[in-house]
Amino acid sequence: MRTEELTAQALERVDFDKYLLANAVGKRAEEIANGAPTLLERDISEMKFTDVALQEIAEGKITVNLEG
Repeated sequence: MRTEELTAQALERVDFDKYLLANAVGKRAEEIANGAPTLLERDISEMKFTDVALQEIAEGKITVNLEG
């Protein structure tokens, strides 16, 4: 899936709050970079950490807290 499509799908999951999405992707990407296991069921060796995080959010595998 293209990045634009993933972003649109992920934005739906955070009530279209692009700042919340950016923050969530950044935090999750940092967790993955520090060794956290990913929740995707495919080879991610060629993917950037931010792309993995965005995919996890878009697929609903990561829940983003919408409250302050």
